[in-house]
Amino acid sequence: MNEKTMMQNDVKHISRNNTDSKTTSKNQPNPTLGTIRMVEETLFEMSEYPTKNKLWRALPRQIQYPSFKEILKYLEESNKLITDKDGSLIWIFANTEKQKKLREETKSLL
Repeated sequence: MNEKTMMQNDVKHISRNNTDSKTTSKNQPNPTLGTIRMVEETLFEMSEYPTKNKLWRALPRQIQYPSFKEILKYLEESNKLITDKDGSLIWIFANTEKQKKLREETKSLL
C-alpha cells in the first residue's frame, strides 16, 4: 500500500468516527449555544431555587425536555449549577460586577 492510499484510508476512518455538530443520532439531543444561554439567564434571574420542572416551564421559549436535561447536565459538569437534595436547582457560578472588574484589572502571569 502506498503512502497516498494510507492517508486516504486514515481520512475516511477519521471522518466516519467524528460526528458533525449538526448531525446527531435521533436519540441524542444537541442544544444550541443560544438555548444554553437562555437556560443560564433564566436560572440566574430567578428569585427562588426552582425545580427542573419549574425552570423548564419558566423558559421564555419552549425546548424539548431531553435537550433541557442535557443542558442541566452540562451546567453541572461546568460547575455553574448544583442540584440540592430536594431537587432544587442552585446557580453557583459567580458572575458579579465585582468579579468582572477583577478579571479586567488582573495581570496575566503568562
